[in-house]
Amino acid sequence: MTSALEALVAKAQRIEMTEDQMREQRLSFVYGNTHIENERITREMVAEADDRVALEDAAARK
Repeated sequence: MTSALEALVAKAQRIEMTEDQMREQRLSFVYGNTHIENERITREMVAEADDRVALEDAAARK
């Protein structure tokens, strides 16, 4: 690894993402992967599914 790349990796390791940022990353990843397999999948569908999973998770924790 070059020293420039090592510096970037070290900098990235110190970044702490917020919950909102992590959700956006998750939604983007899921949409990108599912849309490849089925072009009818929309970002809205992915967000709705994520909301349902979050609600189920919250209910399970009670």
